[in-house]
Amino acid sequence: MKLNVLCIGDIVGKPGRRIVAEKLKSLIQEYEVDCVIANAENSAGGSGLTPQIYNKLLRYGVNLVTLGDHVYRKREIIQTLESADNIVKPANLSEHAAGKSIALYKTGKGPVVGVVSLIGRIFMKPADCPYSAIDHILPEISRKADVVFIDMHAEATSEKIAAGYYLDGKVSCVFGTHTHVVTADERILPKGTAYITDIGMTGPHDSILGRKTESVLKSFRTQMPYPFEVATDDIRLNGILVTVDSNTKTSERIQRIRIDADFKEQTNYDQDDGKPEYFNHF
Repeated sequence: MKLNVLCIGDIVGKPGRRIVAEKLKSLIQEYEVDCVIANAENSAGGSGLTPQIYNKLLRYGVNLVTLGDHVYRKREIIQTLESADNIVKPANLSEHAAGKSIALYKTGKGPVVGVVSLIGRIFMKPADCPYSAIDHILPEISRKADVVFIDMHAEATSEKIAAGYYLDGKVSCVFGTHTHVVTADERILPKGTAYITDIGMTGPHDSILGRKTESVLKSFRTQMPYPFEVATDDIRLNGILVTVDSNTKTSERIQRIRIDADFKEQTNYDQDDGKPEYFNHF
């Protein structure tokens, strides 16, 4: 059976949430999408996720939520991570870290889509080996899911590409997140796994990775902390659409998706973002 899976790149702040709210349902209808996976680790004010925003994303049409290095930026999400079955922490964090390593969604057609998030180790905070983690998880998730998607949340392109080749033929798709810059290397790997190094950012692109350029430049030039406020202009939704055969578990097609907003965001913060923070990193 053919499944169409839409993967949405890092949703940044209120502008990213708004374009998902306004465009996702029409995208699902236009492309006959069976499952929507979204990376939401920057959804709350540009860093982290709150339970309120998590629930909003589900109402907008997101089925599975992945997170990365900002997984615990908003502590109030921890209870959701522990209780919900459709949201995952990076699987190669400590085994004692809060949250689940596998998320599952049963599509309307019947087959189950599973997702795992892995975090990179090059230019990133310390984490356990992603290869050992996925080797441990694959037997379990393969029993529970008909197709498996991997969100490889990493800085280095080499690390993402290596993960793609390591998992080729073992999972249906490996897509990269974290750098917020969409790449043009989408392809089907030799053993049938769909791959792209980074699916890009859903949010304001007249920015530095979704944040207002002035504050980021001040931080880079002075090495002092400034509030990295979410920008408001040139809002886009970026992602990929992957067509998978649930019988063979291989992917038949991968294409980049880009939707431009037909609105301009006037504000970049609301109460669901959580308390504003000062920080000088992405």
